[in-house]
Amino acid sequence: MTEWPTLPLKELCDRSRGITYGIVKVGDFVPGGVPVIRGGDIRNNRIVFNDEKRVTQEVSDGFSRTILRGGELVINLIAEPGHSAIVPPEMEGFNVSRDVAVIPLGDSVSHSFVNWYLKSPAAVEWLTARLSGSVTQKINLGVLRDIPVPLPERSYQERLAAVLGAMDDKIAANRRFSVTVDSLISARYEGAFREVSDEFRKEALSSAADFINGRAFTKDATGTGRMVVRIAELNSGPGSSTVYNDIEVSDKHLARPGDVLFAWSGSLTSARWYRPEAIINQHIFKVVPKGDRPTWLVAELLRLKLDEFRAIAADKATTMGHIQRRHLDEPVLTPSIAMAQKLDSQLGPLWDRALAAEQESLTLAALRDTLLPQLMSGKLRVRDAEEIVEDAV
Repeated sequence: MTEWPTLPLKELCDRSRGITYGIVKVGDFVPGGVPVIRGGDIRNNRIVFNDEKRVTQEVSDGFSRTILRGGELVINLIAEPGHSAIVPPEMEGFNVSRDVAVIPLGDSVSHSFVNWYLKSPAAVEWLTARLSGSVTQKINLGVLRDIPVPLPERSYQERLAAVLGAMDDKIAANRRFSVTVDSLISARYEGAFREVSDEFRKEALSSAADFINGRAFTKDATGTGRMVVRIAELNSGPGSSTVYNDIEVSDKHLARPGDVLFAWSGSLTSARWYRPEAIINQHIFKVVPKGDRPTWLVAELLRLKLDEFRAIAADKATTMGHIQRRHLDEPVLTPSIAMAQKLDSQLGPLWDRALAAEQESLTLAALRDTLLPQLMSGKLRVRDAEEIVEDAV
């Protein structure tokens, strides 16, 4: 293993700003205000900003040290360590909330290299061992400032970051591709109705698919085996609170790549499952096409009803809005058999390609996570990693 010199993270930062957290009391969000990045927005090496989260200029100016300029690192202080990202130029002027630390690195180090290091097992273990808080554990700013960062030669830093970044770029491209495909499917379906409306009729959503409810499979979970898919996993993938269980369940309660899942409470989101076989928990329907209906069509019919379902759920005076099974009997525009076959010849292959792209991203992410600790420790040479990644992407 290569031994590189180290420096505390704070020594690599712009001393006029330093490492600090953001707005303590955000208050009411206001339209047209300053965008605020929160801890949950930082995931998968990127910042997924919710445009509704904005504060007044006055509130933002009160925390001027965390007004972003672009190029800084941001890290979630509340979640398990490892959730960091580089602020893109288009987020200049944004601010952050208290559960986010801004790390304004100087020019002496590769920002991408430090970002990758903060995701490495060595950094995650170092920070995890020093988490504070009894109820909600968090990264203390003093601890974050003191984490030792290895410093190989700058050229090595840049090459290491480029190798890992190439896989991340491909994952991002796959993500954009899948989103684009789903949008194209929706646009083509709606366009077909406008062109030949007599080939469509209103039928109950429940006539197009079976909606099989999951069960309480998190109870007495073994901690190993298959993932139990809850609403959190459906929306964001596995995390530190994900439950695993060795329990044997019937096929109807298993999610396999290509299946459509629908959270009928809480977020009321639907998703194409692309991860390995998993167990479906309660509050999630497995949507199984009836007859010869293709999966993409059932997913599209469900999408057409989501806004209506969310409105129904929002009207319920409960802590977690939901729909009832009778709402699945509401009508939705469905194509004739001939039109469904015509559309399937065009859209079925697109659906399959989107699924393949999502599965490829899982493979790339696993490779990236395997290479990261080996590169950071010097066990694997960048030159060798470059060859591995070139073959993969």
